[in-house]
Amino acid sequence: MAAEAARPVALVVGAGDATGGAIARRFAREGYIACVTRREVDKLQPLLAQIRADGGEAHGFASDARQEEEVEALFDDIEARIGPVEVMVFNIGANVPSSILEETARKYFKIWEMACFAGFLNGRKAARCMAPRGRGTILFTGATASLRGSAHFAAFAGAKAALRALAQSMARELGPRGIHVAHVVIDGAIDTEFIRSNFPERYALKDQEGILNPEHVAENYWMLHRQPRDAWTHELDLRPWMERF
Repeated sequence: MAAEAARPVALVVGAGDATGGAIARRFAREGYIACVTRREVDKLQPLLAQIRADGGEAHGFASDARQEEEVEALFDDIEARIGPVEVMVFNIGANVPSSILEETARKYFKIWEMACFAGFLNGRKAARCMAPRGRGTILFTGATASLRGSAHFAAFAGAKAALRALAQSMARELGPRGIHVAHVVIDGAIDTEFIRSNFPERYALKDQEGILNPEHVAENYWMLHRQPRDAWTHELDLRPWMERF
């Protein structure tokens, strides 16, 4: 009797309490093993418990996405113990505003490390795992700053624009090898505790569907993964109906 094929893994790098967690739950509902990361594994426990309570399988990892050796070890561990990484979602934000007159070199570099360099490390490792199999999906979460640099967001815009260019380059190289690379521009406020606490006027738009629902964002990530190869989307922008663009 042939050995049973390993169940596919959906790895979400930067699985926060909103978008990243919703993406992990969405893939878990389809039978994917959800592997999720944050800097502190304790913060993943509610998400892991929810996925398991819903009948899914989930594993949490403490990992610094900026450290090459940690990224390598993370993927190697998952591939060896759990299953093949069929989907990798890079979902690290690093949205920290500052006037260019006050920005420090240290903070600028840290934001670049988090929002861009970490994307390279995880995207490269995912591609190396997927290329021999001739299939896979790599999804990068972008932002309004991926397309334009607003005042007080020089560091974030520089990093997100570079991440977008990375995704474009990877898509052109890896598409012919069966790997779907896509970049998702999240253009608008997301329904999170951070928005509720710090921007109550913006959060009040929720009743008008004026901020992004993480579950609806996650549905689009699932859609991208399920697209047929003859109709792949590379860049998808998601925004509430009232958001200016």
